[in-house]
Amino acid sequence: MNKKLGMIGSIINAITVLLFAIFMAVDFNFGSYFVCILLSLSFVMMIAAFENECSEDKKVAGKIALVLSGVYSTLIMIVYFTQCTSVIHDNLNLQAAKILNYSYLGLMFNLDLLGYAIMALSTFFIGFTINVKNKKDKVLKYLLLIHGVFFLSCLIMPMTGVFAKSSGSSSHGGGVIALEIWCLYFLPIGVLSFFHFKDGNSK
Repeated sequence: MNKKLGMIGSIINAITVLLFAIFMAVDFNFGSYFVCILLSLSFVMMIAAFENECSEDKKVAGKIALVLSGVYSTLIMIVYFTQCTSVIHDNLNLQAAKILNYSYLGLMFNLDLLGYAIMALSTFFIGFTINVKNKKDKVLKYLLLIHGVFFLSCLIMPMTGVFAKSSGSSSHGGGVIALEIWCLYFLPIGVLSFFHFKDGNSK
């Protein structure tokens, strides 16, 4: 059961990252927001499966990663559930829109970056727990560890006020490119995680 849930979480994660990239490219905002909710839930499933197979001397790192995955998922669901409900269906005035609408690069955008900073920290800690048995596992381990670098940038950049000085429309193109690059990086993590659980000894 644990192995199957890890496989399911990993493949959903890969599919949602792919859909996120496609929806951003075609400017389908509701679709890209909605799949991020599913992505966050699948990430928790994936990290939980990794934590389950941790050896005893790596349990602390695994538990830290699991807790952080829950924090990430909570933040992301708040951000994108708000976009799919209040932002889309309510006729917000400009002041409310600047707070709630992700595209204004305000509070919701900053919370989104905080969520992905926590996600990066979660991948960093879970990367230490991967029991490398083949080349695919080795690549997966390094991808997870290197992804942890995003923690600092996602955490610090909103604090500099760089996004507050930009308009959502003028920075949209650059933001989409950055997210598409992230998708290219993270997609193999979901795919390799699937094969890790499929070919491994998880119970």
